[in-house]
Formats: sequence, C-alpha cells, structure tokens
Amino acid sequence: MITHTISKHIENPIVAVVIPAYNVAEHILEVLVGIPRFVSHIIVVNDCSSDETAELVRAWDDTRVQLLSHTENQGVGGATLSGYDLAYKLGANVIVKFDGDNQMDPTFLPSIISPIMLGEADYSKGNRFLQPNELRIMPWTRRAGNLTLSFLTKLASGYWDIFDPTNGYTAISSELVPNLNKKALDRRYFFETSMLIELGLQQAVVRDVNIPARYGEEVSSLSEVKAFFEFPHRLLKGFTRRILILYFLRDFNAFSIFSVFGLLLLIFGLIWGSYHWIRSVQLARPTPTGTVMLAVLPVILGIQFLLQALVIDIQNIPTRPLQMREQAGVIEKFFRKVNKND
Repeated sequence: MITHTISKHIENPIVAVVIPAYNVAEHILEVLVGIPRFVSHIIVVNDCSSDETAELVRAWDDTRVQLLSHTENQGVGGATLSGYDLAYKLGANVIVKFDGDNQMDPTFLPSIISPIMLGEADYSKGNRFLQPNELRIMPWTRRAGNLTLSFLTKLASGYWDIFDPTNGYTAISSELVPNLNKKALDRRYFFETSMLIELGLQQAVVRDVNIPARYGEEVSSLSEVKAFFEFPHRLLKGFTRRILILYFLRDFNAFSIFSVFGLLLLIFGLIWGSYHWIRSVQLARPTPTGTVMLAVLPVILGIQFLLQALVIDIQNIPTRPLQMREQAGVIEKFFRKVNKND
C-alpha cells in the first residue's frame, strides 16, 4: 500500500501553479499562454490590483484557471499563501510559485518540480548563479546584492548549500503547506527568504535548480537598496530564532556547547582586553604580558569554538525529505503493531 502511494505520487502528480498578481495586466496573458498543459490548476491571486488584471484573467478561456481576489493588498507573500491554501484544497501534490510579470520562463517548470516528484526534496527554488554565462545578463547591482544576501540567508536558515535566496521561482510539496507557520512568514518582499528560514526550522530538504536569469523590459519592484537596509535585521532575527529552537529547545548537542562557551570566552576576552587597553592609555604605561595573554587567549579559543559550531551547523543540513520521513514513520508504526500482535 505504501509503495503504491509513493509510485502514484511520482508518476501522476497533480501540479498547481500559483500566480500572485498585482497590476500585471500588461503581462498576465503572456504568462497564462506559456503555462504547460501538464499543469492541472492555475491559480491567479489578484492582490487588489487597480488595473485590468482581474478582468483579463476572468475572460481567459482555460478551465484550469481560477481567479482568487483579495479585497486588500497583502503583498506577494500573502497572495502566495492564499494560492497555496487553495491549491492544497484542490488536491495538488506540487505547487509552483510563478510571478505574473513574465520574468519567469515556463519551460523550466519540469525542472523546478522534478526534485519534489522524485522524492529528493520538499522545496525547490531557482538559482541564477549556477551558470557563469548567465550572470552577464544580470545587472551588477543584483549580483552584488545577491552575494551578500545569500551568505546572510545561509547563516539564518541553515541551508549552506543553496544560493540566490530572493529567487521567486519556487516549488513546494503540498504536504508542507498545512504545517507552515504562516505568522512567521513575511507578506512582502522578504517572503522567499523567510520561507527558507521557516523550512529550516522544519528541517525540510531544499534543492537549487539551475534557471537562467530572464530580464526584459519589466522592472522588478524589489530595490537592492531597500533590501540592503531591511533584510539584515530580519535575517539576524531569523538566525537567533533558528538557533534557539533547533539547538536549545528541541535539542542540546555539541553545537550548543561550542556556541555558548565560544560566545562567553569571546565576550570576556574583548571586554577584559578593552578595559586594560584603555586603562594603559590613561596611565601611559604598558600592560603586563600576563594581562594581555588573559585577553588574547579567550578571544582565540572563543573564535575556535564558534568556528567549530559553524562546522557542525553546516554538517546538519537536512538531507532526508520530510515526505520520506513521514512514510518511514508509517512503516515503523506498522511493524510495531505487527510485532505487538505476534
């Protein structure tokens, strides 16, 4: 029975495409035309557009298309979550987020859903950095911004093997949708990054998929300057929350010990060294060697402990998809019941 369920999920998936749409009347029909026929449901979420987006979608002759309209603008995150909920109710196995501004190439839909269909991942996302030739198409400001944000996102989410975190071309296994902590997900431009942080807390498997950059005349509404000032403090908050939950509330392991002792030693060494350095300047006399060593040694040990904690965190990247873990749990319960009856 379990094997049959897995096989059915892989061979005959129900794929839904969610299109958050806000004032995209100029491009929405081009997007709808390009959606492949293997997609069972196309959910366009009209996020309180002031143009003709809703009218164009409503008049579109395709039974797969469903229009969901918000009475108030909820941002790309809010629109995507509304689409996820409807796709889940429609019985979709894989849900793809596809923007309505025609910046995403529909020919890569098979690539983005493949890791989930094959049971290799719970969530897949586009990565425009995997092919060096494609980087020439991307504006240099976006390249620089993505490099910085990618590293900070790795630190915050725990996914050290992914890149290009703001890429909105994503696919998710529908099994994750009911368990998402929607209150923790951002409703605006931080949505994709906050999703990675939330998935990290669930220990879901995330895979990057090579999807070349596609820039036409459309102008992205995500400003690099805005992201530079708004994202870092949110990433720091996400990092702190992840560490506390994974390594102190749910578990206490080597990472917990190394990080605590490393942080305490580093803080002690910096405070001790700063105090005696200032005092030596004020008194105009050199600091004793023993005092200097008492500052330097804790700093060195603290950094070493924190680096070791970082290595442990990198080694803890999830590798087994949640769907596989759930199926393994079903099998385990079955055999427990059999052994009990015997």
